[in-house]
Amino acid sequence: MSKFKRMQQRIWLIFGFAILIFVGSFYDPEPQTPQTSPNGSGIEQLIEQRQSDVQIEVSGTVIRLLSDDNEGSRHQRFIIELPSGNTLLIVHNIDLAPRIDDISIGDRVRVYGEYIWNDKGGLIHWTHHDPVNRHPHGWIRHHDRLYQ
Repeated sequence: MSKFKRMQQRIWLIFGFAILIFVGSFYDPEPQTPQTSPNGSGIEQLIEQRQSDVQIEVSGTVIRLLSDDNEGSRHQRFIIELPSGNTLLIVHNIDLAPRIDDISIGDRVRVYGEYIWNDKGGLIHWTHHDPVNRHPHGWIRHHDRLYQ
């Protein structure tokens, strides 16, 4: 194969990759809808069935504020109690979303994120936007302000 042909193949290969990257930049995953209403009724089923990796929206009352987790990505942590009495740990990435500075025990919050089951009720994380658009965006609503 001549030097010119090899050079031509490389140029076409680079051109093909450039087109692939360009087209891939428009990829926007389908948003997932919450599995339950804000009153938390569907979360009880997830807890009972020990399911994980489910996008869900819940409402609850803050019952405990925990120290931040500063290992790796920084996370603000607090525990909410659902109307049923079950509790959930909320793990909010403060490297990707604003910290909720004025959160207090007794405050009501609505949370949309990914539920992970554990023997204490579970946790919700991914309560922030996804900067690379590969995961459904999450959020926390506190005092009519949206944190994502």
